[in-house]
Amino acid sequence: MQAIAYQNALPISDPRALQDVTLPDPTPGPHDLLVEVRAIAVNPVDTKVRASTSAEPGGWKVLGWDAVGTVRAVGSAVTLFQPGQRVWYAGAINRPGANAELHLVDERIAALAPTSLTDADAAALPLTAITAWELLFDRLGIARDTAPSNDSLLVVGAAGGVGSILLQLARNLTGLNVVATASRPETQDWVRKLGAHHVIDHSRPLAQALKDAGLPAPRYVVGLTQTDKHFAQIAELIAPQGRFGLIDDPKPGSIDISLLKRKAVSLHWELMFTRSLFQTPDMVEQHRLLTEVARLVDAGLLRSTIGEHYGRINAENLRRAHAHLESGQARGKIVLEGF
Repeated sequence: MQAIAYQNALPISDPRALQDVTLPDPTPGPHDLLVEVRAIAVNPVDTKVRASTSAEPGGWKVLGWDAVGTVRAVGSAVTLFQPGQRVWYAGAINRPGANAELHLVDERIAALAPTSLTDADAAALPLTAITAWELLFDRLGIARDTAPSNDSLLVVGAAGGVGSILLQLARNLTGLNVVATASRPETQDWVRKLGAHHVIDHSRPLAQALKDAGLPAPRYVVGLTQTDKHFAQIAELIAPQGRFGLIDDPKPGSIDISLLKRKAVSLHWELMFTRSLFQTPDMVEQHRLLTEVARLVDAGLLRSTIGEHYGRINAENLRRAHAHLESGQARGKIVLEGF
C-alpha cells in the first residue's frame, strides 16, 4: 500500500521529514476494521509526534489521526460494522496512523460517517469532535441542557480545530453563555459564525478584556492553546468553585496550579487517546459519541470545521500542511483527499 511516513524526527523543512513510501498491507486483529482511506485531516499532534519521535530502527512511522473511508474487511470479533460501510474515526496514537491507503482501527472508536458530508468535510471532525465532547461533557461535567443558564464558558484559543467544533457543541447542546477568544479579525469573525455569543482578544490580558466587555466571571474555562501564557490570567478571572479544562502541553514548571486553590477551582486534563491507550472499559463511548455527532451533523445542527483543502494525500502536500500548522496561523482544519 501507498503511505506517507518517516524514519527520523526532523524539521518539516527537510524533505525526509515526510516521504512517499510503499508498505505491506496490514492484517486486521479481532476487533479491527480494515479501512480503505478516502480522506484525512492534519492535527497539531501530527506535528508534535513528527518533530519528537523517530521510527523504530529500520522501520517507518506513519502519522495521521483523522480519517474517513470504506470498510474493506473486519476482524473475527467485530459486531458493529460490516464491509462496504463508510466510517469515520480518529484512531489510536499507539498504532500506525491513517496517512496510508489501508488502515486498521478498533471498531469501538469508529462510527458510521455522516451521510450529508463529503469525505473531505467529514475528515475534519473526528479527533476534534471527540476531544471537545469529552472535555465539555466527560471532564468538566457540563450538562446537556439547552435551558438558558446564568453560567458562562470561556474558550481560550477558540479558532482552531478543537475550538471550532467545541463552540458549536456548547452553543447547540448547552444553555451556557459562550465566550471565545481570538486575536485577528478573520478568526474573530470565524468564531462568531460558529456560535460564540461574545468574542474577546487574547492578545490582551484576559481578565481585563473580560471586564471591559462587561462579562461575568465564567464558571467554566477551556484552554486550547498557550495555557502557560494565559494561566495566571485564567486563575484571576475564573469564578470561585469553577472548572478549568485544558488539552495542550504547558512546559514543566510554567504554570502554578496553587493559583487555583483560593477559589477551589478544579483542573481537568483531556486527551482523546486515553480510552484507546488503556483499553478502558468504556472505550466504546467514542463509537457512541461519534455516532451522535454524525446524527447532529445530518440534522443540520453541526457543520464541518474544514479550513483548507490541500489536495491529494502525498508527502509534499502533507509537509505543506504540517508547516502551516506549525506557523500558528491555521483556522479550522486542513484536509487532504485521495491517493
